[in-house]
Amino acid sequence: MARPLTPLKIDAATRKRVKLLFIAKNALWEGELHPEDGNHALYHREMRAVLEGLGLNLIIEESFEVLFDKPDVDFVFPLLNRAGFFNSEMLLPLLCERAGIPYLGASPILRGLSDDKHLAKLSALEAGVPTAPWAIYRKGAPIDQAKCPKADRYVIKPNASSASWGVGDARNWEGVKAAIEAIHNDQANGGQDALVEPFLDGSDVEVPVVTINGEPKILPMMIFRQADPSHLRTYQEKRDLVDRSQKYSLDHFQNEEMESRIADLTRKAWEDYLPFDYGRFEFRINEDTGEITFLELNLNCNLWSQKVFGRAAELAGWTQEELIETILAEGFRRSGLMD
Repeated sequence: MARPLTPLKIDAATRKRVKLLFIAKNALWEGELHPEDGNHALYHREMRAVLEGLGLNLIIEESFEVLFDKPDVDFVFPLLNRAGFFNSEMLLPLLCERAGIPYLGASPILRGLSDDKHLAKLSALEAGVPTAPWAIYRKGAPIDQAKCPKADRYVIKPNASSASWGVGDARNWEGVKAAIEAIHNDQANGGQDALVEPFLDGSDVEVPVVTINGEPKILPMMIFRQADPSHLRTYQEKRDLVDRSQKYSLDHFQNEEMESRIADLTRKAWEDYLPFDYGRFEFRINEDTGEITFLELNLNCNLWSQKVFGRAAELAGWTQEELIETILAEGFRRSGLMD
């Protein structure tokens, strides 16, 4: 049995000395569910409260502009990912690099590698991690039917989407092509590349990973157990904008044999991304057949107490405050701001 993980602490002198800039789209939100971002706004509000409660030397902003000119800060906690334009998740770390300010999470090029689902699948495949066949249809390139894998049912989604934004399904090429074109022509989000893959019956196992003193550590795995294995989870469900209580539940995944295999595959998959401070790896599993298939990974992922990371930390015996402090302490240590 694995030994319990000990959370990291930020010493009092570092709390006072290090000027921390927290940037999130809804960092100053005071309401309930956001009409577009749903529970993401509650997540950002909770993150602000946790950071304030840790007694840090904290500055709070909601936009990129604060980094256009170098601000008087020592470290940035970037959570402004989906900003309404293509590849926006890379801008904050790029601006930090431009300003010479250390920041939490992976470098811009690694954020791009992880957020581009096509490239992430190529990386996983090269590492020997089982991955379902897929096709990438870049915006502006020909939509070639010959590239599309054979399947009875397809999932079509923006190649860099989060929380299943823009996801859809189809059962024939006409439906696939229409979905690709809709993603390419979605002007509200700048137009996106589209990824097509077979729909896999089963449930998603989420593998949260934190880094402690330079070593990635796997927290307890969680499973989105679906009442209907053929159901396709939507953005509205993930953001609590519609009722999803009867469709799936987030539970502790407890299958020792499959956990061991998934952990081994996760260790293979994370090699291309080190150091990344924290991230979540996702696999589709079929508990009847034992099949495990890599889906995607999310660096700088959702840390809300009601989602995967927060629930996994609780199972590990950590409070939400200890989770956030551990992740932040690792970023400070890696950047030379704390012993």
